[in-house]
Amino acid sequence: MEVRIWSSRIFLLFFYFLSIGIAEPVEDKQALLDFLAEVPHGHSLNWREGTSVCGNWRGVFCNRDRSRVVELRLPGVGLNSRIPPNTLSRLTGLLILSLRANGLTGPFPADFVNLTALTGLHLQLNSFSGSLPTNFSAWKNLTLLDLSYNDFNGSIPASISNLTQLAALNLSNNSLSGRIPEIQLPRLQFLNLSNNQLNGSVPKSLQRFPNSSFSGNELTPVFPAIPSPLPSQLSPSDPPTANSNVSKGKITESALLGIVLGATALMFVASAILLVLCYLWKHNRSIASGKESKGHESPEKAGAVSQDENNQLVFFEGCTFAFDLEDLLRASAEVLGKGTHGAAYKAVLEDTTIVVVKRLKEVSVGKKDFVMQMEVVGQVLHENVVELKAYYYSKDEKLIVYDYYSRGSVSSMLHGKQGEDRAQLDWETRFRIALGVARGVAHIHLQQGGKLVHGNIKSSNVFLNNHNYGCVSDLGLATIVNLPIPPWSRIAGYHAPEVVDTRKASQASDVYSFGVLVLELLTGKSPIQKTGGSDEVIHLVRWVSSVVREEWTAEVFDLQLMRYSNIEEEMVELLRIAMACVARMPEQRPKMIDVVRMIEDAKKLDSGSRPSAEEMLED
Repeated sequence: MEVRIWSSRIFLLFFYFLSIGIAEPVEDKQALLDFLAEVPHGHSLNWREGTSVCGNWRGVFCNRDRSRVVELRLPGVGLNSRIPPNTLSRLTGLLILSLRANGLTGPFPADFVNLTALTGLHLQLNSFSGSLPTNFSAWKNLTLLDLSYNDFNGSIPASISNLTQLAALNLSNNSLSGRIPEIQLPRLQFLNLSNNQLNGSVPKSLQRFPNSSFSGNELTPVFPAIPSPLPSQLSPSDPPTANSNVSKGKITESALLGIVLGATALMFVASAILLVLCYLWKHNRSIASGKESKGHESPEKAGAVSQDENNQLVFFEGCTFAFDLEDLLRASAEVLGKGTHGAAYKAVLEDTTIVVVKRLKEVSVGKKDFVMQMEVVGQVLHENVVELKAYYYSKDEKLIVYDYYSRGSVSSMLHGKQGEDRAQLDWETRFRIALGVARGVAHIHLQQGGKLVHGNIKSSNVFLNNHNYGCVSDLGLATIVNLPIPPWSRIAGYHAPEVVDTRKASQASDVYSFGVLVLELLTGKSPIQKTGGSDEVIHLVRWVSSVVREEWTAEVFDLQLMRYSNIEEEMVELLRIAMACVARMPEQRPKMIDVVRMIEDAKKLDSGSRPSAEEMLED
């Protein structure tokens, strides 16, 4: 009897989990099939009734329990007609709808009022016409609305003020006319109404936005004709300022042409940035120009989904991004800096997603080895390792994509300009940076059978996560990039004495680099500094070693740390750990897993039983 009961339970559980595994949003699936049946499309979509809408259909994304379709992204797939009524409007759980860069026509779909859950609506670069909806009250959750590059006419309805959550609004490059209404949107941080037929004056509620938001209209006072960007939005966390078009390059033909023809003084200020971005745009345009005809390759739920057979971005499993190379080229871009392995750009995509795109230089391996290394790196998942989201390989360009960290690198925090732009790193944050990086590197060293090496640990590759622990970036690039390291550069100060070729870095040399990073946190000094007016350099490791040899002195530690009380023992213990890591002989350095333990123990030490500072620093 008991066996029979257990058998019944197992039987029921089996069918319960089976039902979860094959769950499908049947009604949403039928709505999509009805839409596809009525809309001519130039390129094949793999939507088949016998396949899973959630796991296989291109551009379609479901929620976790697979009960609803929550995202539909079909940019550039050749849709050519009106949107048939009672099709997409039945997807009432939809959060993101992106149909940009197609040939869709007709008026704004009236039944889209049923899509009350929408947070992002992207209909730009189509041929929609007629007036805008008169009532926007249905979309209370909308944060981004982009209707640019269409043929909408008539006036801008004042009911847009009902979109109380809206952060980005782009109505540029239409035929809208009349006066701009007084729009009260407290969360709005990006606005583009340029290149319409608007007249009158800019209402007070919108005068906080730059002139470029209104150029190409008949407004008084007359605004200068500044080229407006293609449909790319600023992030709500990055409000536009009057200087925003100076510091950022727009990777678009019209913007670049307008800047060049202008030949203003601004050209000389921004020339370096523009040259880099222009080169990137021109070099990749021939690759990207075919994307409209080939369609958009969206990331699916499993595996590296955007195969690079046609030089496309390759995403890793679990990545929720849905963009392609064309999206990156159209994005608002800002140069973040130039590092050992190439230049890094901050790219703001159509849905306000911000990513960092690193353009690698001097890659010394072929495609096969490059892809193999990226696949290895992409599988390293740890809270203290910056996750590689995607990569791109072509003969002329190699790109990698990371998440964006808004607070910048630890290097900028320690050595940035004095004043408001420079973060003040207290002792607790510095300790967490050291501990986080140690944990991340220790995890890296356990991968690939204990053979994986980071190869480029430095403060400009370290960022802070949400809990202020350090996260290390640029994993694995040292083995595929061949660059000479000038002996006077700051980068050289991180490399162990035995490293003459960065491609031959070892786990022991990683430990050395980590030790230099910790010394940098403790002292506030760069790993290598030039003395004034001469070619002589001061090496941080040698300087600290000489101070420790002579006698204990507070000169070692950053003066900013002197204002904190009861931290001397922790600072001295961390200094002792760092000095062990930078031992000249590789075999004398501890393993990273042991370094993690030592740093964790530094927080647990009972101050009453601790040795003196001098005793702790003795060899």
